[in-house]
Amino acid sequence: MLRYRFPKECLKLFRIQASSSRFSNCGRMSISFLHNKGFINGSWVDAKSGKTFEVKNPATGEVIGLAPDMDVEDTKSAIKAAADAFPAWAKTPAKERGVLLRKWYDLMVSNSDEIAKILTWEAGKPLSESKGEITYGNSFIDWFAEEARRINGEVLQSPVRNREMVLLKQPIGVAALITPWNFPHAMITRKAGAALAAGCTCVIRPAEDTPFTALALVDLADKAGIPKGVINIVTSGRPNAAPIGKELCENPLVAGLSFTGSTEVGKLLYKQCATGIKRVGLELGGNAPFIVFNSADINKAVEGAIASKFRNCGQTCISANRFIIQDGVFDEFVEKLRDRMSKFKLGNGMDCDVNQGPLINAAQVKKVEAIVKDAVDKGAKVLHGGERASNIGELFYVPTLLVDIKPNMACYTEEIFGPIAVCLKFKTEEEAIAISNGTSRGLAGYFYSNDLNQAWRVARNLEVGMIGINEGLISAAEAAFGGVKESGIGREGSSHGIEEYVYIKYLCFGGI
Repeated sequence: MLRYRFPKECLKLFRIQASSSRFSNCGRMSISFLHNKGFINGSWVDAKSGKTFEVKNPATGEVIGLAPDMDVEDTKSAIKAAADAFPAWAKTPAKERGVLLRKWYDLMVSNSDEIAKILTWEAGKPLSESKGEITYGNSFIDWFAEEARRINGEVLQSPVRNREMVLLKQPIGVAALITPWNFPHAMITRKAGAALAAGCTCVIRPAEDTPFTALALVDLADKAGIPKGVINIVTSGRPNAAPIGKELCENPLVAGLSFTGSTEVGKLLYKQCATGIKRVGLELGGNAPFIVFNSADINKAVEGAIASKFRNCGQTCISANRFIIQDGVFDEFVEKLRDRMSKFKLGNGMDCDVNQGPLINAAQVKKVEAIVKDAVDKGAKVLHGGERASNIGELFYVPTLLVDIKPNMACYTEEIFGPIAVCLKFKTEEEAIAISNGTSRGLAGYFYSNDLNQAWRVARNLEVGMIGINEGLISAAEAAFGGVKESGIGREGSSHGIEEYVYIKYLCFGGI
């Protein structure tokens, strides 16, 4: 049995919720991995202030538990612990780092079901989706456990006699990792796996909505034998998020920052990192086009649309944001999409047959409502949904299908981050490309076409970092994840993910 430290009132609440008749057998809850403390220098610690914040289940509104409301002083302690641990970890042979990552991976795999339940409990997504995220997130530790041994330098051909030139790759130092609530497991493993494989140490600040998944992961890292100070977790409520982020950006002991979140926050962190010329990796917002050409297999396109748009209730950065449909297949696509959407079942993610959970918080619900209202006020037509599912819960919104979309609508220009499918009609390939590229974002894009020549043309012309061609799910540990324009800097996953955490050092041997 793994350790937990929760106050008696929280343990009582856990037992009530775990045994509630509202949860099916597939979602019964265990408290083995739940922690109400942060993790600094190998120890479970409270906030120095003694303050805590509530974490709620978005499906029910019930309080899951209390987490430490840490602040800048706690963050400084975590940074110092990581800095102190860095020299020894950096000198640990890559093979040994890889072995420890493999042990962490094995523990995550063997405890996947329990971690998935925690993830569903605090993030709200259906349990089947949480299990999918766990498998996806685990794959990054699996991948980087092997990549640790492949961080190779170069021997260069010298331009003069009696000289040898060599390039080494060395870890940058302490890496600050700020992760989002929509993928609380995978966004940590994607960043931390690369950083640890490279020889960096980490300070992780998980989102305030989903701290318990992060704490469960670091519990398993500790049990895998990763040395104290190498991974540190600082949790906090929303008011302390900005000061902690500023400290992570400006503290001279931090060598680099990796952030996944909104473009607006990413720009602020980028500015703050400039004071110390930090290494910066930013995975920011998107406005993904999903193009369906006349030659497409419409049934496959609809299934791809469902997978891309409605995973995690539309709360993903690479979610299809605008469905751009050619006029010859527009009516068929829209009708089939509406039919599939009508079969969604909303509810508590712990129930086995639920495939659409709640939005994460009230702010997200208000944003989605405002986007739909704006579209309707400007002439859009609602073909399905368009309202809250208040009979299920306060944070549930019925998956919505909109047509008659105009460029002056918020749903056309903004990242929706909710279960809203907006469908636009186009005539020519050039028009589809122009609509797709007419945004400052460039993270992901999708298109369906059975014309090979067209596939190459469109793939080359879309201004995005990742493209799904006749495919709605594109993420994998082996692939380079990242965007262009205002959607970010750098890449995560793949062999390129390591590059964010290493410096190149040039050695010139003379007089040979």
